[in-house]
Amino acid sequence: MLRIESAGQTHIGRRPHNEDSYCVLPELGLYVVADGLGGQEGGEVASRCVVDTFAGLGQQWEREREAVWPEVADPRRTREENLLAACSLLAQRNLQAQRVGRLSEMASTVVALALGQDGAAVAHVGDSRLYRLRAGKLESLTRDHSFIEELKDVGMEPPGGASNWRHLITRALGTDNAEPTLQRLHAEAGDVFLLCSDGLYEPLGMDGLLRRLSLASAREVCDALVADAFEAGGKDNITAVVLRVADA
Repeated sequence: MLRIESAGQTHIGRRPHNEDSYCVLPELGLYVVADGLGGQEGGEVASRCVVDTFAGLGQQWEREREAVWPEVADPRRTREENLLAACSLLAQRNLQAQRVGRLSEMASTVVALALGQDGAAVAHVGDSRLYRLRAGKLESLTRDHSFIEELKDVGMEPPGGASNWRHLITRALGTDNAEPTLQRLHAEAGDVFLLCSDGLYEPLGMDGLLRRLSLASAREVCDALVADAFEAGGKDNITAVVLRVADA
């Protein structure tokens, strides 16, 4: 049995309003970060819709194990994978239903982690990320759905340098290309997981993240990372959700 300590934090950064949303639901084993697309009206509406959909379906599943799902569960997947797949699909439907009038272009990224008896799983769309610190090694467990990553797949470099294209994503919930990437994970005592928006990881880099992830508590890690990202000059909204895994 594992014990999970968790915390979340968000900051408006240097933007006029916060388009990031998150939820920390240890009773469900569900943790989510969503980042509304910058420059599109309704970004904060989109990210909140995504987080509320994940939380709502997770709570429904806990109350009613025979609850109607938005799709048939895949028997090849674990319970956690099927939960995240269903949440992603329902969030996509909810967002598209609200894309009218001034909200017609709204969309959001998402990264979500589910922990349960069958293990762990992550789903992501866009460039919000999940990192894991294990035995002193920090790695990103998600790969951005972005123009830069697609160019890397075919052995090309982005024209004019990566910095000119780093915010161009190729998938987002609410758009026509919203397919989540699902992965099954294994969590063990000593792991530290970080879900975050690009407003956190971009100004800090791997070294900046690693420097804080070894702090004593999830709350300390969250607060320190968000403060560091702001002090490093980050202009975007800044959001972090941290989980520390220990033996029960």
